[in-house]
Amino acid sequence: MTYKDYYDILGIDKNANAKDIKKAYRKLAAKYHPDKNPDDATAEAKFKEINEANEVLSDPKKREKYDTLGENWQDYEHMGDDWKNYANTNKQGNYKYTDASDFFGGQGNTGDFSSFFEMFFGGHSNAFNQGYARPQTGSDIEAELPITLYEAYAGGKRTFQLGNEKMRLTIKPGAYDGQVLKIKNKGRPDATGKNRGDLFIKLKLEKHPNFKKIGDDLETEIHVNLYEAILGGKTIVNTLEGKLNVNIPKGTTSGKILRLKGKGMPIYNSNRFGDLLVKVSVDMPKNLTDEEITLFKKLKTIRYGA
Repeated sequence: MTYKDYYDILGIDKNANAKDIKKAYRKLAAKYHPDKNPDDATAEAKFKEINEANEVLSDPKKREKYDTLGENWQDYEHMGDDWKNYANTNKQGNYKYTDASDFFGGQGNTGDFSSFFEMFFGGHSNAFNQGYARPQTGSDIEAELPITLYEAYAGGKRTFQLGNEKMRLTIKPGAYDGQVLKIKNKGRPDATGKNRGDLFIKLKLEKHPNFKKIGDDLETEIHVNLYEAILGGKTIVNTLEGKLNVNIPKGTTSGKILRLKGKGMPIYNSNRFGDLLVKVSVDMPKNLTDEEITLFKKLKTIRYGA
């Protein structure tokens, strides 16, 4: 995850109070709002950055984590009020992770790790590498696990066999790209076969053909015809939960963003959701009949004169 200076994005000092943050946010949000900058991708990206910065800095708990941990703050989002202890413990470590030991069940033999990764990662033996050896224990293993956007949205379970040990991995709703799950004592054994290292699984979010994940928000695109754009109406929008009837306001222009509150991604370890940003694309009519051309000319005359 690329580090973003939220204070710099809002143009405020790090000692700014809540009032200063709100004032800066409102000013910038008004300036870069998509409605005021149609078809301006730069302004749209800036608007998203401004909202992301405000979401963190206007929340005292998130701001404290951000101020303390900097670019690593989101790695501790799942840890509740214990994040300070975890952060201090892991300062000298080599990994940033979610402790996923509780996601795995069962005890058994050491097992065949090549078979494990063949089953778990589709036979890509290069999907993992041996980590750092520890004194009097086995070495760690690091692996990458591709997950779909829907798995990240709804959560899911992956089951696999490790030797005689059957395990199940739980992917929680709101899982995100780059999240690392740590599974204690599931790495390689030492020479005695008694002590094992840990297993680190990094989640890799696959691209979706219809949705783009932007922070906790989702972005999708719909097409409406010229008449719907001018006169307004209703259209169907696909979400990860199903289909929704959405109102198209009169005079909608191509590139306009319709925000559907709470229809985005679940926010990890919370009951909150991001939004679904629906970008409207207006399709111009083609192969007009003579009658349609005549009517358009008449409308032009009514609008602009002869």
